[in-house]
Amino acid sequence: MNQHQKRKAEILKALGHPVRYCIVEGLLAGERNVTSIMDCVSLPQPTVSRHLQILKSAGILEVQRIGNEMHYSVTNDEARKIVESLK
Repeated sequence: MNQHQKRKAEILKALGHPVRYCIVEGLLAGERNVTSIMDCVSLPQPTVSRHLQILKSAGILEVQRIGNEMHYSVTNDEARKIVESLK
Protein backbone atom coordinates (compact mmCIF):
# COMPACT_ATOMS: atom_id res chain seq x y z
CA MET A 1 0.00 0.00 0.00
CA ASN A 2 1.40 3.39 -0.95
CA GLN A 3 0.98 6.80 0.72
CA HIS A 4 -1.67 7.91 -1.76
CA GLN A 5 -3.85 4.92 -0.89
CA LYS A 6 -3.35 5.48 2.84
CA ARG A 7 -4.34 9.13 2.46
CA LYS A 8 -7.55 8.26 0.62
CA ALA A 9 -8.39 5.65 3.27
CA GLU A 10 -7.95 8.30 6.01
CA ILE A 11 -10.34 10.62 4.19
CA LEU A 12 -12.92 7.85 3.76
CA LYS A 13 -12.59 6.91 7.43
CA ALA A 14 -13.19 10.51 8.52
CA LEU A 15 -16.19 10.85 6.20
CA GLY A 16 -17.55 7.46 7.29
CA HIS A 17 -19.40 8.85 10.30
CA PRO A 18 -22.88 10.27 9.50
CA VAL A 19 -22.32 13.47 11.50
CA ARG A 20 -18.97 14.20 9.87
CA TYR A 21 -20.39 13.46 6.42
CA CYS A 22 -23.28 15.86 7.15
CA ILE A 23 -20.86 18.56 8.31
CA VAL A 24 -18.74 18.30 5.17
CA GLU A 25 -21.80 18.19 2.93
CA GLY A 26 -23.10 21.37 4.59
CA LEU A 27 -19.74 23.10 4.27
CA LEU A 28 -19.57 22.50 0.52
CA ALA A 29 -21.88 25.51 0.11
CA GLY A 30 -19.39 27.71 1.94
CA GLU A 31 -17.69 28.34 5.24
CA ARG A 32 -19.68 28.29 8.47
CA ASN A 33 -19.12 29.00 12.12
CA VAL A 34 -19.59 26.41 14.86
CA THR A 35 -23.01 27.76 15.86
CA SER A 36 -24.29 27.37 12.31
CA ILE A 37 -22.92 23.83 12.13
CA MET A 38 -24.51 22.98 15.50
CA ASP A 39 -27.90 24.12 14.21
CA CYS A 40 -27.47 22.05 11.05
CA VAL A 41 -26.65 18.78 12.81
CA SER A 42 -28.72 19.43 15.98
CA LEU A 43 -25.92 18.44 18.33
CA PRO A 44 -24.28 20.21 21.30
CA GLN A 45 -21.11 22.24 20.83
CA PRO A 46 -18.69 19.74 22.46
CA THR A 47 -19.88 16.95 20.14
CA VAL A 48 -19.65 19.15 17.05
CA SER A 49 -16.19 20.38 18.07
CA ARG A 50 -14.97 16.79 18.46
CA HIS A 51 -16.16 15.91 14.94
CA LEU A 52 -14.66 19.11 13.51
CA GLN A 53 -11.32 18.25 15.09
CA ILE A 54 -11.36 14.80 13.47
CA LEU A 55 -12.11 16.34 10.08
CA LYS A 56 -9.40 18.95 10.57
CA SER A 57 -6.87 16.29 11.62
CA ALA A 58 -7.73 14.31 8.49
CA GLY A 59 -6.86 17.38 6.42
CA ILE A 60 -10.41 17.85 5.15
CA LEU A 61 -11.23 21.15 6.85
CA GLU A 62 -9.45 24.41 7.44
CA VAL A 63 -10.30 26.72 10.31
CA GLN A 64 -10.01 30.49 10.35
CA ARG A 65 -10.60 32.77 13.31
CA ILE A 66 -12.79 35.76 12.53
CA GLY A 67 -13.16 37.88 15.65
CA ASN A 68 -14.33 35.54 18.40
CA GLU A 69 -15.67 32.91 16.00
CA MET A 70 -14.02 29.95 14.34
CA HIS A 71 -15.07 29.48 10.71
CA TYR A 72 -14.64 26.15 8.96
CA SER A 73 -14.37 25.36 5.26
CA VAL A 74 -13.64 22.29 3.13
CA THR A 75 -10.17 22.55 1.63
CA ASN A 76 -9.57 18.97 0.52
CA ASP A 77 -10.53 18.41 -3.11
CA GLU A 78 -10.67 14.63 -2.74
CA ALA A 79 -13.15 14.87 0.14
CA ARG A 80 -15.16 17.43 -1.84
CA LYS A 81 -15.34 15.10 -4.86
CA ILE A 82 -16.37 12.13 -2.72
CA VAL A 83 -19.22 13.99 -1.04
CA GLU A 84 -20.38 15.63 -4.26
CA SER A 85 -20.46 12.25 -5.99
CA LEU A 86 -22.77 10.88 -3.28
CA LYS A 87 -25.31 13.73 -3.42
